[in-house]
Amino acid sequence: MKPRYELIIFDWDGTLMDSVAKIVRCFTAAVDDVGAPHPGQDATRHVIGLGLAEAVATLLPQVDADTRTQVVERYRQYFLHLDQTDMPLFPGVREGLESLVAQGCMLAIATGKARRGLDRVLHDTGMAHLFCATRCADEAFSKPHPRMLEDILEQTGFSVEQALMVGDTTYDMQMARHAGMDSLAVTYGVHGRELLVEHAPLVCLDSFSEVYAWLQQANGLSSAAATN
Repeated sequence: MKPRYELIIFDWDGTLMDSVAKIVRCFTAAVDDVGAPHPGQDATRHVIGLGLAEAVATLLPQVDADTRTQVVERYRQYFLHLDQTDMPLFPGVREGLESLVAQGCMLAIATGKARRGLDRVLHDTGMAHLFCATRCADEAFSKPHPRMLEDILEQTGFSVEQALMVGDTTYDMQMARHAGMDSLAVTYGVHGRELLVEHAPLVCLDSFSEVYAWLQQANGLSSAAATN
């Protein structure tokens, strides 16, 4: 019997990788360098998941376009080269994804990261081979627009009914709803359960191990588990 969800599309930051602290630190440093008003850590955390340009515009609506561009460029310098904050995968992610692929699931990524940033973390983690398709915010409209998901479906040949979006933000849930796709929310990333449930995910789960177990059950796969 074919899996219920043959294509599982994951967000990256806050869903697979614990990168929130680095993102906040890099944005804080970029704003300080440019001399723009800092919106605060809570506001910065809240926009994680949007494309970088959209996030900066949301956080700094009062500054001019040139200043926003400077913040974007400084952020990229900090994230790619200057800041050394550790970004571990969440517990169970590597083992869970490897097991899903071994059992015949196709995996993809839809992320607010730019292509350069995603390629770098995929290389650094050695996980690029696990994903049949990836789509970034500088290649399509930013979340919550459904374009990234539509592009992945077109590239892979799956129907929207065969796919599931897994993410940690309301932007992920809204993107999935706009695409007509089922979604699964995780609460260990950026947005809390109370925000996520407003966008009708199938379920909200508190660890990646729970995500893996839910996917196993939903797809009728074997019980080999990612438990750490």
